[in-house]
Amino acid sequence: MKASSNLERGFSSRWLMARRCRSVGKLALGGILKCIGSATKRVATPRTILVPAIICLAACATKQRPEDAIRTALSYTELQWQPEARHIRHGKDAQGVVVHTPDTTLAAHTGDKRGWWKPGVPAKGMAYKWGGFDTPESFLKGLREGKKAGDVANTYKVHNDNAVISEESVGIDCSGFVSRCWGLPSPVSTKDLPSICDPVAWDELRLGDIILKKGHVLMFAARNGGYVIGCEAGLFPTWRTRRCAILVSFLRKAGYMPWRYRKMAKPVPPETQIRYDIVQFPRDRWEAVSY
Repeated sequence: MKASSNLERGFSSRWLMARRCRSVGKLALGGILKCIGSATKRVATPRTILVPAIICLAACATKQRPEDAIRTALSYTELQWQPEARHIRHGKDAQGVVVHTPDTTLAAHTGDKRGWWKPGVPAKGMAYKWGGFDTPESFLKGLREGKKAGDVANTYKVHNDNAVISEESVGIDCSGFVSRCWGLPSPVSTKDLPSICDPVAWDELRLGDIILKKGHVLMFAARNGGYVIGCEAGLFPTWRTRRCAILVSFLRKAGYMPWRYRKMAKPVPPETQIRYDIVQFPRDRWEAVSY
């Protein structure tokens, strides 16, 4: 309960910051753009420095259509690609960043059994990459150039954060996935997503909303009885983008909260509907299959 309260207080403070940012209007936005422009002429700006500016830009952005958001999400979950042995890495890249791709040999190197792609076997879904923000096009381009397919999260990654994002791997992580679906220019972390969102009730969730807890986020697509149907760059059962069906009771117990992007338009009737069957998987998680 204490951890949950701290998280809620953090969300509230970031919500207030975004409200202040939004209230400054076009004058502040012009100042932000001028500041970013001048800074980038002098130095290569780290991603962490740009986060407050990204949040402010998102608050002033034009409305995002939820139908476009889910269409983008499905371009990731349905992505087809051909893995090769050269896309595997278990060790350091040229910059000394330790990389572990989520291929089927992952367990032999780390004990993590969530590796899934195998050289020579057609793959579906983009590989998860810590700090990843690739589009389907840039992911495929990177693979053609011999880059590595993904890089899983672990305590080493969490502890070192942006310092251990490998430039020699391609893929996407959970917050990068949501940021892409919402048309944001740069990734907004799970920590900062509440700064551009408002909380909503579980029974008010609609297409394009997110369900968030500290460290992970998924996009809401539909309801099926007691399940949430969503899209995510997921952790279970494997490290990849997927459509998923998860019990609402599990999500609430795990500390997830529903949020709505402030610049998300209302769905236009009839809403984009994707029908699903539900196939059981371990850990109270289900894979959702459309037809």
